[in-house]
Amino acid sequence: MEENRTAARGEDVIAGRNAVTEALKAGRTIDSIYVARGNRTGSIGGIIAKAKQSGIPVKDADPKKLDYLCGHANHQGVVAVAAVKEYASLEDLFRVAEERGEPPFFLIADELEDPHNLGALLRTAECAGAHGVIVPRRRAAGLTFAVGKASAGAVEYVPVARVSNLPSTLEELKKRGVWIYAADMDGQNWCGVDYRGPAAIVIGSEGFGVSRLIREKSDFIISLPMLGKINSLNASVACGVICYEVVRQRRGIQAK
Repeated sequence: MEENRTAARGEDVIAGRNAVTEALKAGRTIDSIYVARGNRTGSIGGIIAKAKQSGIPVKDADPKKLDYLCGHANHQGVVAVAAVKEYASLEDLFRVAEERGEPPFFLIADELEDPHNLGALLRTAECAGAHGVIVPRRRAAGLTFAVGKASAGAVEYVPVARVSNLPSTLEELKKRGVWIYAADMDGQNWCGVDYRGPAAIVIGSEGFGVSRLIREKSDFIISLPMLGKINSLNASVACGVICYEVVRQRRGIQAK
């Protein structure tokens, strides 16, 4: 008997071929689908086709991972992880800025895969008054239960746009007057640039930082001083430092 059972991690797991198929038919916002490695025929092939048509990432996984994801429910080789909130469009993010009467202020997570880091980034974005967060569709954490929990509720207030092509999105932002600031090594002092205009801050992945193409397309490379023996900060910590420099400048707060 097939079960649509959720794991202890939250109400974001859909297990089994029929359950996943019905979720797709119903238009449920699904973050990603995991398929048992080597199993892409029959009804699972149909699930994969429908997922790709809807722009949902499909990932091969070891059966043990599927067991873990669904709390050992009868997954039949396929598990979907649903998003805890609908994704926004890029236009939605610009609309938030316009409604507040402020120049756009976005955060861009470049292949940030740790859900706790993405959740912390969303929390920082909300507290610092950012108008939204942009994440790539592939090789990145999405709006899962773990991300929502780590965000301490911020996921309910910060719109998140998921885009298919991050470099193209940067080009679109630049055409709309947004300056791109990538946080990476060997850049300008993070507080020596002007963030008062339309700005998007790029935070790179945990292991590799900002990707080469994104770095090349950025207008500014900004860096925090590393005075210890470790050469990088946690992504969400670096994001917090930079975001509050944006807040300081935009609010006209004078450093004493």
